[in-house]
Amino acid sequence: MSAARSRILLLLPAVAVFALFLAIPMLTVLDESFRTFEPGPIGSVQGAPLTVENYAELLRPVYVQYFAQTYFPSFCASALAVTFAFPIAYYIARNASPWVRRASLAVIIGRVYSLQLTFGSTGILAPVMSALGLDVNGRLYIDVVIVAGLLHYTIPMSILILIGAIQNLNPRLPEAAQSLGVSAFKSHLTVTIPLCIRGLVSAFLVSMTFGVSAFVIPWILGRGRVLFISNLIYSRFSEIANYPSGAAISIVMMVLSILLIYVMSKLTTLLDRT
Repeated sequence: MSAARSRILLLLPAVAVFALFLAIPMLTVLDESFRTFEPGPIGSVQGAPLTVENYAELLRPVYVQYFAQTYFPSFCASALAVTFAFPIAYYIARNASPWVRRASLAVIIGRVYSLQLTFGSTGILAPVMSALGLDVNGRLYIDVVIVAGLLHYTIPMSILILIGAIQNLNPRLPEAAQSLGVSAFKSHLTVTIPLCIRGLVSAFLVSMTFGVSAFVIPWILGRGRVLFISNLIYSRFSEIANYPSGAAISIVMMVLSILLIYVMSKLTTLLDRT
């Protein structure tokens, strides 16, 4: 048996799992997204006529708003997560003992309901917020709380990713830059961060994935005023049984995610060349 045939046989189980659990379901969703919705039955009717109306509907301003209020808080949370996670990950990877590493990760992990009980309209800090003149029912305040809720998940994940990137970095490189007269801060900016750019991009993409796919956080902390695309998809499938519309939104979300990964990958390649 040739080596090429052996490699193909080894890949067959993975290909079968990929086709069974990802490719076929996605093709089913894609087909569903082009079907005409008929009120009454659950899902699309068998043999329903094809249409692009489900995608054309997404160009309406209300859907643009849904996408904007999903991606903008997720982008802010991802950027903040990477910013906060990098110095924590650097300290853990370079200086902290194993006990401190475990304790550090335990401290920064929180829960959504704790934010709601603390910063919500009936939370323990509600009187303080009112005294400061902050409207706890205002849209801006709710957006900030949602970003804080996302950070509870994105920061720990970003730290885990960045620890590996920092540990793979040769610590003698920043030291060599400092021995040539560069300050510690400048060597950190010009040596450490550029060499960890792939880890930073990976942490950002993972954080964005968590953010745009969040369901419970905007549902609880948004109080019905802020709905992410995941909440909209859930509503389409479960509440009004409009499977074609929900499928179209899901496909658009997947395409946007692939485009984001492609753009960030290209940007990382350009940064590496410079």
